[in-house]
Amino acid sequence: MGILSSALINKGHYSLGYNTFHSYLDYKDHLVNIDHKTLEESYQKILDLYDLFHFHYGTTLCPNFTDLLELKKRNKKMIMHHWGNDVRFHDQAKKNNPYVYTGDSPPNEAIHERLMKITAYIKEAIVQDYEVYEYVKNYYEKVHVLPIAIDLQHFHPHYPSITKEKPLILHAPTNPDFKGTYYIEKVIDKLKQDYCFEYRRIEKMSHDEVITIYKEADMIIDQVLCGSYGLLSVESMALGKPVLTFIRPDLVSSFPTDLPIVNSNPDNLYDQVKMLLDNPIQRKQLGIKGRSYVEKFHSHDVIVDQLIEIYLNL
Repeated sequence: MGILSSALINKGHYSLGYNTFHSYLDYKDHLVNIDHKTLEESYQKILDLYDLFHFHYGTTLCPNFTDLLELKKRNKKMIMHHWGNDVRFHDQAKKNNPYVYTGDSPPNEAIHERLMKITAYIKEAIVQDYEVYEYVKNYYEKVHVLPIAIDLQHFHPHYPSITKEKPLILHAPTNPDFKGTYYIEKVIDKLKQDYCFEYRRIEKMSHDEVITIYKEADMIIDQVLCGSYGLLSVESMALGKPVLTFIRPDLVSSFPTDLPIVNSNPDNLYDQVKMLLDNPIQRKQLGIKGRSYVEKFHSHDVIVDQLIEIYLNL
């Protein structure tokens, strides 16, 4: 939310994100970090002040969606942005992905009920990719695919050194079950028998702190179960790091052809990490390609034009 707001402000609009989900990542830029009670106290002011309401994660200003009727009466523009486990139907996710973990998603009935309440008033949605698109496409009149945005001025590339004798592998699981940490660390233990490298698992640190640590990495293993890539993969590529993440085979063609991610799942992760440990030059080349890819497809300066186009046509 903060990144999109900053890009909109750069374009001359007034935009602010109200965030009620607090975590150790501690995001601050262009956000009002607020609790539900304080948000409720600001409710009338927010309704009066803003022309367009871009909601996230299947939530709105009120826990029971009572704000949507009021917004509709006032002819305010509205759009919902779904991110993944807020709409990842369990059975549907498993159809195309034998590895997927959906334990952090609500029950199917709860997802359906929430979507029905939202779509009575909100007719268009945004998703980050076609993995999420499939879960919501039949609920909305229109679903827009808008890639994850990052502000590149905060990410200066630090490409892996080709002469480093002890490469550093990083993994930063916000949710170890979802990211596949168990499988990743099993592979790491096996590789340590034959290779000299350092492995670090990064947890419970603020976003600013982890970005500093990422700069030292020679490769970053993100998520090996979901079937698509997320914010950590994008930030890692922006820092010039080779990234290992699982992209579902049926989704590969939905991404740009020059996606430089090393496609890795629990069955091939050992071979993929081994290949990068054996090839320091390839690690650097992938880092360079990753940075270029993010500049082209994930810079908030690029994404904001697509976002404004969506807004204008609501």
